Amino acid sequence: MKVGAIIQARMSSTRLPGKVLKELPYNSGITVLEQVIRRLKKSKNLKKIVVATTTEKSDKVIINIAKKENIRCFRGSKEDVLSRYYFAAKENDLDVVVRITGDCPCVDPEIVDLIITKHIEAEADFTTNCFKRTYPHGLDVESFNFNILKEAHANAHNAYEKEHVTPHIYGNPNVYNIIQVEAPRDLYAPKIRITLDTEEDYALLCVIFDHLYIKNEYFNAYDIVNLFKEKPWLCLINKKSLQKKAYNSFKEECQQAIKALDLHGLKRVSNFLRKQLNEDHNLNRRR
Repeated sequence: MKVGAIIQARMSSTRLPGKVLKELPYNSGITVLEQVIRRLKKSKNLKKIVVATTTEKSDKVIINIAKKENIRCFRGSKEDVLSRYYFAAKENDLDVVVRITGDCPCVDPEIVDLIITKHIEAEADFTTNCFKRTYPHGLDVESFNFNILKEAHANAHNAYEKEHVTPHIYGNPNVYNIIQVEAPRDLYAPKIRITLDTEEDYALLCVIFDHLYIKNEYFNAYDIVNLFKEKPWLCLINKKSLQKKAYNSFKEECQQAIKALDLHGLKRVSNFLRKQLNEDHNLNRRR
């Protein structure tokens, strides 16, 4: 059984363009993407690592990083990330795909191996630690079988299903055997955010690497959680950053928009939007 990680990465991020080329530690010459790749190389269960990027000219730099790190690279659709994953997995003859995003430079290979082991032992179709948030944001791992990825590629039609790869799979729990892996008590830290979407996220990651990287280049999840216990003020650095995700309805998007508006003190607009949602809800109940 060939188990491989596919790292999705591109230069044209909407919120922080070129984020995978940010350096960690700061001014070290080591990019975020290189940190992700090097950490995944420490996994005992991964047989192959592939970077899946787009056919855009700007993503040539990502191909160069993959070559430098001596791993495979695949170029596919910019918008249809699901097809990018499918064809990358097919080209590399993967039986089990581990989905990793290129903006998670703290990815822990031990957690990756745990997800893979749980997935294989349970004979699951899809295994994740993301549904019920128990681990910090940024230690996310999804594992799924190639035949399930093939079905999703054939049957997913909505734009959000194609952009976020796995919604078609976890959206059909009656069809697929789905396993949720929760963090042990010592790693339970759902409020910690160590992924990279904003400048504030980058500032926090720079602090984390300044404290931990000098002691151990491959610091793990326990090191991170313990650092936050020692310095709880770290959470304040990117407190206003919200996790980007797919939403199944207009109502869910509005609710997330209200959270963002409230975080930035735009109360009049958030109250207006909240009022509109309540009016729509009451109207639907009367019908």
